[in-house]
Amino acid sequence: MTTTVPARVRLGLRANLAQFTLLVTVNALVGGMLGQERTVLSPLAEQIFGLNAYTAALTYIVAFGATKAVANFFAGALSDAHGRKPVLVAGWLVALPVPAMLAWGPSWAWIVAANVLLGASQGLTWSTTVIMKIDLAGPARRGLAMGLNEAAGYMAVAVTAMATGAIADHAGLRPEPFLLGAAYAALGLGLSTLAVRETRDHARAETELHPVQAPAERELTTGQIARRTSFTDRALSAASQAGLVNNLNDALAWGIFPLLFAAHGLTIGQIGILAALYPAVWGAGQLVTGWWSDRVGRKHLITTGMLLQAAAIAVVATGTTFGVWAIAQTLLGIGTALVYPTLLAVIGDVAHPAWRARAVGVYRLWRDGGFAVGALLAGILADAYGLTTAIWAVAALTAASGLLVAVRMYETHPRPALPDT
Repeated sequence: MTTTVPARVRLGLRANLAQFTLLVTVNALVGGMLGQERTVLSPLAEQIFGLNAYTAALTYIVAFGATKAVANFFAGALSDAHGRKPVLVAGWLVALPVPAMLAWGPSWAWIVAANVLLGASQGLTWSTTVIMKIDLAGPARRGLAMGLNEAAGYMAVAVTAMATGAIADHAGLRPEPFLLGAAYAALGLGLSTLAVRETRDHARAETELHPVQAPAERELTTGQIARRTSFTDRALSAASQAGLVNNLNDALAWGIFPLLFAAHGLTIGQIGILAALYPAVWGAGQLVTGWWSDRVGRKHLITTGMLLQAAAIAVVATGTTFGVWAIAQTLLGIGTALVYPTLLAVIGDVAHPAWRARAVGVYRLWRDGGFAVGALLAGILADAYGLTTAIWAVAALTAASGLLVAVRMYETHPRPALPDT
């Protein structure tokens, strides 16, 4: 059953099923744009451009993460100021040249520049699809909505990572693997321009359903929202640091794991399977974990997920065979599935609809800044002390982050889920 609210807008997954499904599809294409790099770029750095130092090879992740983090922040602010759909379309326009730059760029600088554009595009498109789904879903099914969104994106990462690995095994590292990305960009831009509808009125409608609050609580400045999300609110700030560490270890999986696997003699095809396994489990698991968090709450799932990630990374550090690493990648995917949609649901729980898009932007600024921090940290440690030391250091940081959530975060959704509204 749905609830009718002012301005002829209805909240809830059932009431907005067509648009919600369309946005899930769009976010799968966003994930596919990221997946085109997951298997191929680390070997490309070594084999085509001769980059042997781990830090140099990981510059593309630093470029991607730093740009995406900043774009996330602006995506939230621009979505509140100008609407969601223009930001989504702009993100796809930025993505259009990326596949060609990856496929035919004559120097490593072109690859880094492509990742600057990819980061900007991902920040604008992924953040906006998150915001739009939160707008449509309403408060009761927020965890489920985020689970569906993130599942679509990361399952597409997995499928594309496996596909590009198989293509590279048969046709070489360039240009064929990146032709998938060109198709994704064209389709994503077309759907976003022609079929996606604006959702800002849904956020305004939800505002009308909130308990009356003082204007000072509803009408926060962007600076106040940034401070609250980053530092002063215990749940929001705990979620922000956990998001940063989560993507810090994802940068490790993206950039360092393929080098470790190759050093032990795995083929590009085998590396592609491992690179796909982690986001595949992560993506599919979110179909359950987002829904689960609507029923049992957020905090304990996040704590458990961060600690499970730490254990999985430790297994990678001790492993030497495809089978052991496959188990580790599966555990890492489960741990990340527990965390990823649940952190976004925390932001949606706490932030007022009037400034929720900006809070999502600040959270994702911290979270995706983890790509840059993780790439730099892992690269520097790997150069100085070896791959295994870098992996152990990230495992320790991930465990510490989970313990911080256990101590600092308060539960933001303690009640059982309500009927769909």
